[in-house]
Amino acid sequence: MWFYPLLVVIAASSYGLVSTIIKLAMLGGFSASEAITSQFFIGFCLAALIFILTNRTKLSFKGFGILILAGILTAMTNIVYGRSLIYLPASLAVVLLFQFTWIGMVISCIAKRQLPSRIEFISLIVLFAGTIPAAGLIDVDLSQIPVQGWLWGFAAAICFSLFLFVNGKPTASMNLSNRLLLVSFFAFMTTFVFQSPEIIWNGTLFGEGLWMYGLALGLFGMIIPVYLFTIAVPKVGLGMSSILGAFELPIAVMVSVILLSETVTALQIIGIVIIIIGITLPTLQNRNTLSVKNKV
Repeated sequence: MWFYPLLVVIAASSYGLVSTIIKLAMLGGFSASEAITSQFFIGFCLAALIFILTNRTKLSFKGFGILILAGILTAMTNIVYGRSLIYLPASLAVVLLFQFTWIGMVISCIAKRQLPSRIEFISLIVLFAGTIPAAGLIDVDLSQIPVQGWLWGFAAAICFSLFLFVNGKPTASMNLSNRLLLVSFFAFMTTFVFQSPEIIWNGTLFGEGLWMYGLALGLFGMIIPVYLFTIAVPKVGLGMSSILGAFELPIAVMVSVILLSETVTALQIIGIVIIIIGITLPTLQNRNTLSVKNKV
């Protein structure tokens, strides 16, 4: 009851580290595009190493189409989110990305042809109630935000929701290391086309120290979340995974306070507590239901 939801929370928490690591890379003199490219290049290298060390069978290409989509979508989430930060304050960009909670629920309802449960619907309402104060948006002036910012931010949420949906699809006769290798390869190829591939050969990646940020980004923004989402989303379901994935925001806020010395207000802390309550409601409900069934 707790194991697979916990894996989703850990995966979402890993994603919560990404924005802070990118900011640290930018403070180190690199662009967001360079940081994202390093993320997926080193992520692919790590996935290849895992495959070589753990796999004892030949590379399988069954379910190839699903993995192409999963790789493209995980890369596009980061690329589009990076574009939104050009036009939006970071707090608003996070809130727009956060819309994946209800978008994922809608996709799940369409795929299953059923409405969300009452506890899932209540959980979404609680999450929305906590998101605005947690992101520090209460005092932000939204009147000057350009339309492009809203569109890029919302597009990032759609990409992430679709990634969760596609990555949760099973692939026949393919182990996790095989799947991780192919997803990371297509993610890297997508960033190679749209971002800054020249960092690999012009000395920026290894000569100027970008690899340190790329290693952290590849681990927390590629390897850990893709691996854990692949295991857990089919067990938990897309709707519940979208709710549990909301843990990304509290982690992002806390890490930015620790590593970037950003201030956090009492209102943000209240918002984070509300989000955690919204995340735990469905799991607590499922646990209570299971306990009743066991007693019967």
